Amino acid sequence: MKYNRLLLLVALMLCFVTKSFSQKGNYRIQNGFGITGGITKFNITTNNFTTKEGNGFLGGMSATVDIPLRWYNVSFGMQLSENNIEILGRPTLVSSEEEFIKYKMFAAQVAMLISVKVIPDYFTIDVGPMLQYNSKLEFKDRTQENYYVNNYTNLSAEGITDISQFNLNGAIGASVGVRNFKLKAQYIYGFTNILKKLENENLDTSGGSGRFKGNQNMLVLGAIVSF
Repeated sequence: MKYNRLLLLVALMLCFVTKSFSQKGNYRIQNGFGITGGITKFNITTNNFTTKEGNGFLGGMSATVDIPLRWYNVSFGMQLSENNIEILGRPTLVSSEEEFIKYKMFAAQVAMLISVKVIPDYFTIDVGPMLQYNSKLEFKDRTQENYYVNNYTNLSAEGITDISQFNLNGAIGASVGVRNFKLKAQYIYGFTNILKKLENENLDTSGGSGRFKGNQNMLVLGAIVSF
C-alpha cells in the first residue's frame, strides 16, 4: 500500500516523542492520542488553469505531548484525505462549449504542530510544518479523459495529471471544545509548486505558458476525539 512508509514514519515519531519527552525535568507530562475526522475544501492557486474548489473528506490520528507548566503542547500526527478539484476545459479541440473537468487527489500528510494554549484544555491555536505525499490527479468521470484544458490550444486533460507527489506545506488552525472532544478548523497551504513536475512532461503548451506554477490550499473542518 502506498501509505505504508508514512505509517511507519509516524509510528517511529510517536515512539520518539514518548521516550524523549517523558525524561524531561520535574514536569508531569501527559501523552494523549487523538482521532480526527472531517471534510475538506481543496483548490490549487495557479495562473495556468481556471480552477474550481472541490469538497472532500479526511481522517487521521495524532499523539500529543502536554506539558502543564508550558504555554504550548507538541503534537505529531498523520492524516489521509481524498480531495476534489475541477479545471475548466472543453470536450473537443475546437469546441466552443466549456465544461469543468473533475479530478480527485489522494493525500497523506505527516505534521508536527505546536499548539498554543490560549485556554488550556479548551482552546488552542495550532501551527507547524507538514510533509505531504499525494497521488496524481485522477479523473472522477472517465468520459472526460479526452477533453482539452482551457488557456491552452492543444493541452489534453490527461496530460496534466502527473503532478508533483512530494510537497511541503504549512498548517495553521484552531481547536475548541473540552478535554476529550474538540472541533477543529485548519488551513493548509502548499509552500512547494505542486505543478512543477508538468514542466518535465514535454507537453504541448502552445497558446499558454510553458512554466507551470501552483500552490495547493486546503481547508479542513472537523472534530477530534482524544483518549
